[in-house]
Amino acid sequence: MMTTLSLGRSHDFEMPEGPTVRRFCSLVSPFVGQQVVKVGGRTKQIALQDFMGQWIQDCQVHGKNLYVAFGGDETCKAPSANTQEVDDDPSKTQSAPTTTDPDQLGPWENEEAGPGCKWLRFHFGLYGSIRVNELARAKQGNKRGDWKDPTPRLILHFTSGGFLVFYNCRILWCSSPHVEPTCDILSLDFDKEKALRALSAPRPVCVSLMDQRHFSGVGNIIKNEILYLAQVHPLSPGSLLPADTLRAIIDRAVSFTTRWLRSLMQREPLHYQIYMKELCPKGHKVEKENIGPPRGLQRLTWYCPTCQERVQPKERAQDSS
Repeated sequence: MMTTLSLGRSHDFEMPEGPTVRRFCSLVSPFVGQQVVKVGGRTKQIALQDFMGQWIQDCQVHGKNLYVAFGGDETCKAPSANTQEVDDDPSKTQSAPTTTDPDQLGPWENEEAGPGCKWLRFHFGLYGSIRVNELARAKQGNKRGDWKDPTPRLILHFTSGGFLVFYNCRILWCSSPHVEPTCDILSLDFDKEKALRALSAPRPVCVSLMDQRHFSGVGNIIKNEILYLAQVHPLSPGSLLPADTLRAIIDRAVSFTTRWLRSLMQREPLHYQIYMKELCPKGHKVEKENIGPPRGLQRLTWYCPTCQERVQPKERAQDSS
């Protein structure tokens, strides 16, 4: 059986966000309890031979990172008191217990993951994806006109005859999943009050929303959509917005990411309001510009200057007088 995750045309320009990585986890989960019998791929970050004969023990996700546990035999189990579940109902998704920061270790040197078990962390880049029992094919020619299929970073073949293919991802061994459920936008333990304090900082709300320390799993698509839904200009400083407005942004973030995950699990399209649009739903012209932190990554941001009026410092001062 071939399984592929179709992200749609819009996603081709963005790195996978929280809901998409949770969907990736659902593709890996059926291989838990299976043994690796053949390995391939062009990754230089890890030694491919280290996978031979290993068994997948567990699969978890936090924010934009996917974690897969490997062990030396089928009876080895990664010690997860709250193993990540991916279901058609996003409300059932759970995060693993909070652990320490992941350390880069050599293969099979991890004691925290149980006897003989080791965690592998995947962070997906632009066009990053996972495919099951099939390889990705070129959809268009490159600048030279060549039709060249994407090259897998890692391919794992299993005793069942199936295989997993990982594309455009950073792969590192780690001591254990680095998990902070209180900042994971899709976790049941997401702390809205903690998020509110982060969003209240004197910087543009669009920058705060992309800070993975406080809004793990939120990416550029989510940022654009929830700010439009909340009718907030991306450059409005959080410190100048009323608490009720900030709470509305956070509520929109939770509801939108949950709805996106549900659409992915049910293989249904998700329709955007503002992202990559020329007109907003009310017919106003949409603006776009690169916005990001000083000396940080600048991301294309779409917004409607009519629906999302920018809050200026002098306006807040007048409101307070």
